[in-house]
Amino acid sequence: MDTLFPESYEASRARFIHDFELLRRQWADSRLESYPLKSDPSLSIDYAWAEPRKKENLIVISTGLHGIEGYVGSVMLKTFMDEFAPRLNAENTGLLLVHAVNPFGMKNRRRYNENNADLNRNFIWDENFDPQINPDYEPLTPLLNPARPITNLFASDIAFISRLVSRIVRLGILRIRQGMLSGQYRHPRGVQFGGQSTQESTQVMRGLFQRAFDEYEQVIHLDMHTGYGPRYQMSFVNSTREPASSQELTRRFKYPQIVAATPSDFYTVSGDITEYFYQLRDEKYPSKKLFATCFEFGTFGASLPMQIRSMRATILENRLFQYSASSESLHSRVRKEYEELFFPAEAKWREKAIADCRQAFEGVFNAYGVFHR
Repeated sequence: MDTLFPESYEASRARFIHDFELLRRQWADSRLESYPLKSDPSLSIDYAWAEPRKKENLIVISTGLHGIEGYVGSVMLKTFMDEFAPRLNAENTGLLLVHAVNPFGMKNRRRYNENNADLNRNFIWDENFDPQINPDYEPLTPLLNPARPITNLFASDIAFISRLVSRIVRLGILRIRQGMLSGQYRHPRGVQFGGQSTQESTQVMRGLFQRAFDEYEQVIHLDMHTGYGPRYQMSFVNSTREPASSQELTRRFKYPQIVAATPSDFYTVSGDITEYFYQLRDEKYPSKKLFATCFEFGTFGASLPMQIRSMRATILENRLFQYSASSESLHSRVRKEYEELFFPAEAKWREKAIADCRQAFEGVFNAYGVFHR
């Protein structure tokens, strides 16, 4: 099991390139393309096209939008390439497989990119990164972004809990969750910063989406994420633009956990990649068919104490990155907790995540009729 989970960005990338070479002969035309980052050409977004003779269906699988989440995403991409891609009808179904949308974040085991931007808050349709978006973030700033090094975790936790309790009294836990998670465009060193301009990786993905709609009649996009939701149950998280209800998709895909990105089911996000894909279809390609979703592999769990634990780990990691820690021991403890939030080490968790992904792949691809008959 452990050998499936890569140790580094470089190992994951090398495996992706190797595994795609094994698939290429199945399709009429195939190619691997790379986009090196301008800030560091040793890091690249790598994407593979496998094109059928008749361009009807395109399956898009993307990983590492939140860099550190690419380690689990790498396993799910390999699972797809090993077990599901060979079963597809290569006469009318193509592939676009994207490894490490955020290679800086994957390399450095961070959620954010080289500009501290959360790329899943960066897909703003009109590219108006309004600092007034998400006003609930402002009263949370002292809680979320302590601007000083970490010197004592006990003292840090006491300050965190006291600030959190006062905000719960004033705002309620739902507003705090929404305020923290939906994205902000005002504090470049803060958590959940969505950027103040369209990021390089975002531009690459927007171009790929346009190519997909230009050439194919139907697109199925599955974006791999970790962190939120029940610990041992992967969730589909669907766009609010998806016309089918969660109940209908549960029946269609034969999968038990399907939610919409609403405040009651999950949380809403500004600049979300899935929302962007739907808006692109609606605005420019209305005749094309699209199903786009996020596979969200829950880690700590969905209970209130576990949501608070996730918040704490997120705040501490960003503080560590921005302002450092007073000792290597503190650095290691913060890093270990943060990696557990996105890349759990427990064998049971890893086995269940792969099993859930297999079930989800089977349900979606059967429902859309893309397997060999």
